[in-house]
Amino acid sequence: MTEIGQAPHGVEEAAARLLAAAADRVPCAPVRDLIGTDDTGAAYAVQQRVTAARTARGARVVGHKIGLTSPAVQRQLGVDQPDFGVLLDDMGYADGEPVPYASVLQPRVEAEIAFVLGADLAEGPLDLARVRAAVDHAVPALEICGSRIAGWDITLSDTVADNASAGAFVLGRQARTLAEFEPRTAVMEMSVDGRTVSEGTGADCLGDPLAAVLWLARTAREVGDPLRAGHVVLSGALGPMRPLTPGARVTAVIGGLGTVTTVIGEGTA
Repeated sequence: MTEIGQAPHGVEEAAARLLAAAADRVPCAPVRDLIGTDDTGAAYAVQQRVTAARTARGARVVGHKIGLTSPAVQRQLGVDQPDFGVLLDDMGYADGEPVPYASVLQPRVEAEIAFVLGADLAEGPLDLARVRAAVDHAVPALEICGSRIAGWDITLSDTVADNASAGAFVLGRQARTLAEFEPRTAVMEMSVDGRTVSEGTGADCLGDPLAAVLWLARTAREVGDPLRAGHVVLSGALGPMRPLTPGARVTAVIGGLGTVTTVIGEGTA
């Protein structure tokens, strides 16, 4: 793996390609021709440069997302391991608030459990018990995934570089502590316009959504971006993603946790 700070060949060009696609709202060619398919260090270096460009324009980091945790989603996209991306404040929406269709390129939706951290996961040993203790509460969430790469033609390096295909996220209003709610056994049902389109359980997310958070805590720390108190962690899909069209109404029900809803509207902001 290339070290993040080394700026390997192709990183700057790949970041520029993805930034141009986002700015022009026109999907681009994959970036694997610039950084290869196997160098995740180079891919995370691209991701960091794209994030730095966005924060330089005023966006604020509010958390992380874990991608590719569900076997169903891995099969959909032809990859075999998780990845992670950064959540920015301009990506977040409240329960019931519309998400403009044009704000996310090639949008697809998935239902997840989101955790809000009450403590850093930055120093010292990291295990499941420490992750559980660091979680302040959980809320139901929808992630509107998007790809700046045309036709979702992605390998692992493409999606890592493209901020783990992050687009927007919607957080539910109901909050539960882990004394009140067990993520691994939660049952999820997601509907679009009243029709069930995705089902799953917490166990479909790397066996346990908290195990996914542990993977993220270790991996993010390795690349110099540790998890911090107050941050939101989208722990990964509990079932398959589904494409979205303007006007779609999406609702996810997560047993023991609650419900989260959004409507896909028109416009760009």
